[in-house]
Amino acid sequence: MRCDPPRGSGQFATCVATANINAKDAVSGASSGSTECAARPAKRARARSPLNATRARSRAGTVHLGGTLDEIARSESEVAHGRLAERPFILVGQQSLFDPSRAPAGKHTVWAYCHVPNGSTFDMTERIEAQFERFAPGFRDRILARSVMGPTEVQSHNANNIGGDIGGGANTLFQFLTRPFFRLDPYTTSARDIYLCSSSTPPGGGVHGMCGYHAARSAIRHRLS
Repeated sequence: MRCDPPRGSGQFATCVATANINAKDAVSGASSGSTECAARPAKRARARSPLNATRARSRAGTVHLGGTLDEIARSESEVAHGRLAERPFILVGQQSLFDPSRAPAGKHTVWAYCHVPNGSTFDMTERIEAQFERFAPGFRDRILARSVMGPTEVQSHNANNIGGDIGGGANTLFQFLTRPFFRLDPYTTSARDIYLCSSSTPPGGGVHGMCGYHAARSAIRHRLS
């Protein structure tokens, strides 16, 4: 996170900058057909992806693609030990199923990401697409265009995502309660009119909307006090 020096103290900026981090590798794209599985964080396809599971293909806004529980555990363990997963656990977004404005008529978009060691420069595109092919045979043939962002590109796009960490910090028990650092009200900053509401604050990434909800309550409480 970058802190505007005139608005925030140097101590606050230093504390935030030293928060623990993780990393992701994302891909987007477009396809034709239905999207059942996702590959990398952003792809465009001609039609929805050919997922084998009908409900996942046509009714799911997000799909968690990882095979068996053992495979998912193995994939995440590899990353936790600083290694790249051969069969990564992938989170897939099928936004155009519910928002037609995301793609031209008759086409669809697929967004996906997997975990990689922080700051990794390895391109996971091939491995992500291979996972898609396992559960959605013919997926590659439907891809019209793709956009890939690794950890370096993710950080370049947003300096808060250090080393590609879109989760705003390590998902440890300590971080869950104290992110981005220990503070009685973690949503406040050293600048009285600036509040934090990203996944860098409790309860962290994955609990959608709650960071902003608590930040708003904090702001209201301080304004009324």
